[in-house]
Amino acid sequence: MSCGNEHQTPCTEVLARVYTYIDGELEDVGCAEIQQHLDECGPCLREYGLEESVKKLVGKSCGCDPVPTDLKAKVLGRIEQLLASPPPLESEQ
Repeated sequence: MSCGNEHQTPCTEVLARVYTYIDGELEDVGCAEIQQHLDECGPCLREYGLEESVKKLVGKSCGCDPVPTDLKAKVLGRIEQLLASPPPLESEQ
């Protein structure tokens, strides 16, 4: 995904690191880069808001049960796969 504008940190990089950012697992420099990008990029800010809401909902609904390691690995692998090959734009269909 890209908003079409140039940013110091590209949209694809921000979205690939959004969960790490939400979890507070980025170093200060990485957090500042992501925050600056979100401040200037509406599409990424909306995606961040959606991801944050999903994470909170899942945490609230499933917070008591430990996540099986293999399930976590499968989900993260699928997310990485989707980010590596984004769906075609509407104009390409």
